[in-house]
Amino acid sequence: MEACSVARIIGLWSYPRYLCSLVFRVLRKLLPSSLIMKKSLEQEHVHAPQHMDIEVGELPELPHDVLMDIFALLEIPDLKRASSVCSSWRSVYTSLCSLGLYKRHQTPCLLYTSESAGESVALLYSLVEKRSYKLTLPEPPIRTRYLIGSSNGWLVTADERSEMHLLNPITCEQIALPSVTTIEHVTPIFDEAGALCKYHYSRHTYGLCTDPPSIHDLGELRSYLHRKTIVFYDASAGGYIVVLIHNPYGQLSFARLGDEKWTWLPQHSYFHDCIYKDGLLYAVTSEGKIHAFNFRGPVVTEELIMKRTKHYSFENIYIVQAPSLGGLLQVRRAHESSDYVEDADPATVVTSTGNIKIYKVDTTTEEKPVEINSLDNHVLLLGYNETLCLSAQEYPDLKANHAYFTDDCEDYLYGWNNNRRDIGIFDLANNTCEELVSPQLWSNWPAPIWITPSLTRL
Repeated sequence: MEACSVARIIGLWSYPRYLCSLVFRVLRKLLPSSLIMKKSLEQEHVHAPQHMDIEVGELPELPHDVLMDIFALLEIPDLKRASSVCSSWRSVYTSLCSLGLYKRHQTPCLLYTSESAGESVALLYSLVEKRSYKLTLPEPPIRTRYLIGSSNGWLVTADERSEMHLLNPITCEQIALPSVTTIEHVTPIFDEAGALCKYHYSRHTYGLCTDPPSIHDLGELRSYLHRKTIVFYDASAGGYIVVLIHNPYGQLSFARLGDEKWTWLPQHSYFHDCIYKDGLLYAVTSEGKIHAFNFRGPVVTEELIMKRTKHYSFENIYIVQAPSLGGLLQVRRAHESSDYVEDADPATVVTSTGNIKIYKVDTTTEEKPVEINSLDNHVLLLGYNETLCLSAQEYPDLKANHAYFTDDCEDYLYGWNNNRRDIGIFDLANNTCEELVSPQLWSNWPAPIWITPSLTRL
């Protein structure tokens, strides 16, 4: 098996019952009923009657196309487990991926690390099965990286030199992004031997510099510069674009895969989140302004489509596409602080989600966003991931009218690595929070992040 894989399962009968039920549904059409009953009983760990004493070796191998149909119904963690059972099942898995036939919607998972699992191991907590899967990932060790984004099954990480990579934790494909030294605000500093030793970090915005520059060690810069990263496919260019929200003051830079440097979008600041929709990148600021960036021409153009709707406050703002709810939504997540928490670093406060409010945005008018009281049968996923609004009918294991959130409070996140993370499920109907799982499974650093598993290669 490749280095990156879900832990190998010894045989079919260790699988979840719903996977076996899919197999049996097809087997009933192909095999004698007595044989099916025996295997079903074995799956339930019940001894079969003596008159059903049939050897497992007598089971004929399922046709390739039948297995393809079955595997296409599995979520990726189970699909990876199925591929490790035997060579013929591995062949089915390979065919399914190479032919582009695997298109099943995936339920998001929580990706996290654990000190006991090892430096290079990440774990996926499945919201469907309520269990975790181990993933061994390529160098550099995942526990030494910052997790600064998640889109379309890809993580964006910042390593101990503050350099960024795209990483698919399922396929282990990894792509280096342009060097951090090509960002407008970063200049490399070399020692006498010509080796990179520090970074010069400028705090200027478009036409303005209010704070003095600073010098940072290689691994220190990421605590000051990186905020959130989004990856999207630009159909007009036929390739992927990575957008980085970074400091100073929440500015935007982007790079197309294959670019050698980052391109700064200098005119505006204080961005919190962005989303790609219908050929435009919509980016929202801390004041509720929404800017639309068009990447389809030789030069990126920008238009203000929503003026300021609020004053700055201690909250995060997200923008998300929700066609069934009327288009774009603006989500505001307020934070509360507690004076002291036992497991926190000394002399710090710990933040938690206080409330979440949702507003419908009409991009065709200048009217302010309209608050809505319910998501009805929809679910939000908030954090450093690409903000998602999903249908609970399509994802029945998620709770309707709830927001699943991870910690993305910048003022608190960096510098306090050992503090408890703000992770949970928020009930939008009664404004209450519940724990995602208890006891806590994850290490507090790097902060866990939502990811939607994908087999997509860039």
